[in-house]
Amino acid sequence: MKMKNRILIVDDEEGIRFTLNKFLTKAGYEVVTAESFDEAVICITDSDFDVIFADIILKGKTGIDVLREIKSRGISAPVIMITGYPNIDTASEAIRLGAFDYIPKPIQKDALFHAIDVALQYKTVIDEREKYRTNLEAIFRSVKDAIISVNKDLEIIEVNESATKICGITRDSIGKKFSSTHSNCSGKCLNVLTETLSEKKTVEFHSLECSSNGKTGQIVSLNTSPLLDRHNTFSGAIMVISDETRLSGLERELNERQRFHKIIGRSEEMQEIYSLIELLTDVKTTVLINGESGTGKELVAEALHFKGTRSEKPIIKVNCSALTESLLESELFGHIKGSFTGAIRDKIGRFESADGGTIFLDEIADISPKIQVQLLRVLQEKEIERVGDSETRQVDVRVVTATNQNLSEKVKKGEFREDLFYRLNVMRIIIPPLRDRREDIPLLVDHFLDKFNMKFNKKIIGISSDTQKMFMNYEWRGNVRELEHAIEHALILCRQQTILPEHLPPEIRSVKINRTPLNDVEIDNPEVIMDALEKASWNKTKAAEILGVSRRSIYRKIKEFNIEQDITEA
Repeated sequence: MKMKNRILIVDDEEGIRFTLNKFLTKAGYEVVTAESFDEAVICITDSDFDVIFADIILKGKTGIDVLREIKSRGISAPVIMITGYPNIDTASEAIRLGAFDYIPKPIQKDALFHAIDVALQYKTVIDEREKYRTNLEAIFRSVKDAIISVNKDLEIIEVNESATKICGITRDSIGKKFSSTHSNCSGKCLNVLTETLSEKKTVEFHSLECSSNGKTGQIVSLNTSPLLDRHNTFSGAIMVISDETRLSGLERELNERQRFHKIIGRSEEMQEIYSLIELLTDVKTTVLINGESGTGKELVAEALHFKGTRSEKPIIKVNCSALTESLLESELFGHIKGSFTGAIRDKIGRFESADGGTIFLDEIADISPKIQVQLLRVLQEKEIERVGDSETRQVDVRVVTATNQNLSEKVKKGEFREDLFYRLNVMRIIIPPLRDRREDIPLLVDHFLDKFNMKFNKKIIGISSDTQKMFMNYEWRGNVRELEHAIEHALILCRQQTILPEHLPPEIRSVKINRTPLNDVEIDNPEVIMDALEKASWNKTKAAEILGVSRRSIYRKIKEFNIEQDITEA
């Protein structure tokens, strides 16, 4: 049942109160009357009204005082003033104070009901607007992201509570310039807002470090959009700021467990290497990296450099086995003009180029006895001489070397200086071959899939279970580099979404595998079936290949688990 509209009549003339009450009650309204300011205050305190009539002339305080009281309480009911002596000053004052309308005495019945109809229509609009505002405020309060809206002049229109927590911007900032709300900030959010206002387009930034609100290490994402009404009229911009500090920290921890700099691996062996690199990053001592070809010795050298205080200076890499003795000497130490045939100008060597940073000498076991002596001097005296020059030059260089050979054996055979060996072998990092850390293979496969999908503009989603078994059983004499080349080879040949054994290089395809399917517990898990179907773009044959089960088994399990999807037949 629809509730009656409630009307309050405030007038000190009993006859007017009686007449209006009679008219309005008969018309279906619920009417309350008051003869004074005090009675009117009691009425608006105890009840809500849809329309209020107030006579300007009352005993004691006036109807204008009633109007002021109503507005001070934030009551949304439209107020219609009644006056026996209408004039411009009185009407202007009433309208200025927020009166909806006024009617003169003697009150005409038609004018009365017309005024009420218009006032109730206005009240409906106001109530809807208030409902919308209340809902919006509730949404603003419940959203954990900071929400800030500005006009075209970058003045703040509205903020929510989360803006205070994340940005330090309070509701006291409404009406102020956004740029004046906080200091000690990079100003990135201001730049993003300015771009949205000038270009009238959405702008996004992710994983941005923010130092506002006195916080350090706070990571946020920004999203700004233009404010447009239903007529597409532009009026400003709204910015949403999400605090991703905790999420970023979790991602950072996860990434640290799975990779270090550009090195990928979560095995126990790799965790030990990560810890050792961290210990050695800012130590000036030499480091010798041992490992088979393709294990990632150069990546370890880079990590030692870029994770330390020398990262702002260069890291210079030299492959010692790729150059003859004379060329290597010139490359490492430089030469002066005329020191040998072809020396047409002075040349700075790699040691001088690396001053303040790191020099990485790969294949160190292959250097000649002469270079060994010169390198020993650099390590002992921290100085070099250019070829053909007698002047010594001081260098501050950290030396990191690498080899896939056994230097101890070369020392025993007299092929490598023992004193140099001990200088280079102060700290040693031994990288295990890939066959000794097979648990890292799936992680490396995912990494190389992402890399070559981007390179070849493909969308390979994964490898089949048979391919996975071949990878896990293969010896990988070329280690990570060989795995990388195998993935690149497969991506070039693969014309579907899953890499199969026939896409692999011949030497890997020759690996014999046990083609037993998943155990019953695994294929009885609907999530396993769903995951395989999604990876295979809902192609049953490919899903069966991924799981290592027959196509008939996939059909049976889809029916058993009542999995419904528009699956491509194959």
